[in-house]
Amino acid sequence: LSRRNEIVSYIKDFMKDVSISRQKKTAHCGIEFPLDADQVIYVWFDALINYLSAIGYGSDEKLFKKWWPMDLHIVGKDILKFHAALWPAMLMSAGLPLPKTVFAHGFFTVNGEKMSKSLGNVVDPVELVTLYPLDAVRYFLLSEIKFGEDGDFSLTRLKERYESEIANALGNLVHRALSMTEQYAGGLVPQGSAAAEGLDPLCEIDIWRTYSDHMEAYRFQEAVGSVWGVIRSANQFIEQEKPWALFKENKQQLLNDVLYNILETLRQVAWLLLPLMPDTAERIWQRLGLDPAVEKEQPLDLAQVWGGLKPQTKINKGEPLFPKEK
Repeated sequence: LSRRNEIVSYIKDFMKDVSISRQKKTAHCGIEFPLDADQVIYVWFDALINYLSAIGYGSDEKLFKKWWPMDLHIVGKDILKFHAALWPAMLMSAGLPLPKTVFAHGFFTVNGEKMSKSLGNVVDPVELVTLYPLDAVRYFLLSEIKFGEDGDFSLTRLKERYESEIANALGNLVHRALSMTEQYAGGLVPQGSAAAEGLDPLCEIDIWRTYSDHMEAYRFQEAVGSVWGVIRSANQFIEQEKPWALFKENKQQLLNDVLYNILETLRQVAWLLLPLMPDTAERIWQRLGLDPAVEKEQPLDLAQVWGGLKPQTKINKGEPLFPKEK
């Protein structure tokens, strides 16, 4: 809201007509203006036009219609003025529809300090994903820092949350579920009840509606939190129902119900993770014996229906999704 007010104030009180060219003799570089060889195109006018020319405007109408109009335009907060004032004016003058939303993201500090080469604290994302899986970094950034606001990056904090929330909570849940299915059901999804009372942790929470509301409003931190609420519930459910005890007591049908509900929860958790941790979502489906390409073709409303995991599907246990650090 504060950034919106900033732009409204700028347009109302400060914005003037903008010259789209500069004198060549005073500009260090630029594209020559077609109608005047002594002028070059103003760098921001040129830069913003790239959004259109890169997707076929004026050269490939089919490609352009595929990508435009735009739903969401994400920009840095330091260049919001150009994207929320000058850019819409350019589009309107060309008779083109505006982006539905322009969202300005914040900046990172590192351990409370501004990133600086002189301080030697610049975080190299390419190097970072050699230390931790890309999806783990995605999870950390989406959950640690409120989207749109400034936030602090800490490698120590990433390590802590990787161990406790990714390796232990999610990774351990997947590995335990598959190990028990292999041990107690011959590696096949059991014929369990999809509506056994108290045995459907995902269905006890109106997770899809809550999750969708957060995602639609770009509240990714809250969306991630809602998914991890389901993951924690599933882990608690295992401790509560004790499948190992049911196996020893030969309570096979109840054991089947418990295992099925855990596995079906994982199928839906993978769907919830797909826009947040896409590689992890696909790997969970693969472990459940599902084809990620087929899963992603499903309509979302069908994917939400409890009971989508078919009994007798062969699971693939594999190694833990997220190995713990040594």
